[in-house]
Amino acid sequence: MRVAVIGAGPSGFYTADQLLGAGFEVDLFDALPTPFGLVRSGVAPDHPKIKSVTRVYEKTAAKPGFRFFGGVILGNQVSRSELIERYHAVVYAFGTSDDRRLGIPGEDRPGSHGATEFVAWYNGHPEATELGFDLTCDRAVVIGNGNVAIDVARMLVLDPSELAPTDTADHALGVFAMAGVKEVVMLGRRGPAQAAFTNPELRELGELARADVHVDPADLELDEHSQTWLDNEADPTTKRNVELLRAYSAREPTGQSHRIWLRFLCSPVEILGEGDDGAVTGIRVVRNRIEAGDDGRLRAVATGAEEVIPCGLVLRSIGYRGRPVEGIPFDERAGVIRNEGGRVCDEDGRPLRGEYVVGWIKRGPSGVIGTNKKDAADTVAKIVADAEQSALSTATAAGDESIEAWLAEREPQAVTWAGWQAIDEHERGLGEPHGRPRVKLVRLAELVDASRSGVSAR
Repeated sequence: MRVAVIGAGPSGFYTADQLLGAGFEVDLFDALPTPFGLVRSGVAPDHPKIKSVTRVYEKTAAKPGFRFFGGVILGNQVSRSELIERYHAVVYAFGTSDDRRLGIPGEDRPGSHGATEFVAWYNGHPEATELGFDLTCDRAVVIGNGNVAIDVARMLVLDPSELAPTDTADHALGVFAMAGVKEVVMLGRRGPAQAAFTNPELRELGELARADVHVDPADLELDEHSQTWLDNEADPTTKRNVELLRAYSAREPTGQSHRIWLRFLCSPVEILGEGDDGAVTGIRVVRNRIEAGDDGRLRAVATGAEEVIPCGLVLRSIGYRGRPVEGIPFDERAGVIRNEGGRVCDEDGRPLRGEYVVGWIKRGPSGVIGTNKKDAADTVAKIVADAEQSALSTATAAGDESIEAWLAEREPQAVTWAGWQAIDEHERGLGEPHGRPRVKLVRLAELVDASRSGVSAR
C-alpha cells in the first residue's frame, strides 16, 4: 500500500518514517525542489545544531519504499482528487505558511513586514529572494514574544563575523553587513509570565558579541493573577524565563554598540508614517494590564495609556495560519485543515476516506521540531487502524510506473532524492572554501539545474 505525504518538513519526514516502519510505501512531495521545510528555510542560520536533525531524515530517505518528488505543488501540478485516485492514503503535512496580521492602520506601509517573509528572505527561500528589506534605520520594532521574534531580533544585531560562517543567503549577508539598525525593541502584549520563549533562545540573547539586553525592572513586577499562576501552575520553562528576564533587568549595560529592549504589556495600535502610504516612521502602542476572565484565563486588557516609539522597521511575529487548498476542508477561524485527531473531516465532522493531516496544518503552530514526531505517530496510528478496517482509498492507479509516468507528464522537472543529493553536494562544495556549511542556491532554475547536473563544485 502506498501513501502520499504532502510536505517534506519535519512532520512529513516523521510521518514517512513511521509509515515505512508500518509496512507502507511512501512518496514524499514538496512544493520546493529541496526537502526539510523550515529546517532549511526557517531555522536561524546561526543555529547549525538544530539543523543537524536532517541527518535523521536522510536515514528515512534511504529506506526501501521511499521516494521524493520536489517542485510539485498541490493544487497546481497535481490535484487532491488525482492523489486520492493513485494512493491508498494522502497525508497533508505542508504547515502554516501565512503570517497572522495585526489588523491595525498602517500595517501595509513600506517597512512593515511579516516575520515569515523576513526569515524566508535571509534563509534563501526561492519565493522570498527578490523581497527587499531596508535595514538602514537605527531602530526596529519586533512584535511578538516567541522564538521567531527572538530569532529576527537577534539576526538584526549579530556582528558580521557571527554571520560569516553560516548558511545565510548571500543576498542577505550583504544587506546585514551594511545595516544601520542599532536598537531592536521587542513588544509583547502580555506580561513576562506569559511569554512563549524557550529557555535556550532567551538565554542566547545575553551572549551576543555586540549587543546588550535591556529589561525594565518595572515590567517584571507581576500582577497578582500572574504571580499566583506562576507560583502554582506554570511549567519549569516559564519559571526559568522569568528568572532570566530578572537577571537581564539587573545587568549593568556594558556599552555595546547595539541593544535589544524586551518590553511587555504593550499592544500596537497603529503603524505611523508620512501620508497614507509613506514608509514607517514609528509605531503607536497602548499599555496593557493582565486581568482574569470569567473562565479563569489571563488576558491583556488595554489601559488607554499610549506612547509612540519612533522606528523605521516593523516586523510582526504573532503567529501563523495555514493556506487553504481547493477541495480540502479548511477551518478558517483556526487556520488549519478541519480534522479529528488527524483524520480530515467534512463540515459535519465525518472523516473523509483516505485523507489525513499532520503537523502545524493539523494542530496549529505550536511546539518545537521534536513535537512533530509524536504528532505524526498519532496520525499514523489512525492510518494503520483504518487500513486494518479496509477504510483507506481504493487507489485504482497506485502502481509505481503509472505514478511516475503521471508525474513526468505533470511536472517534467520534478526533483528526486538523487537530484536533491546533487543540489546538496553542489551547495556544500560552494561553501567549503569559505568555511561555511553551504552556499544556498536561491532560485528555482538554479536548483533544478543543479539537481540534473550531479556535478560537484569541489
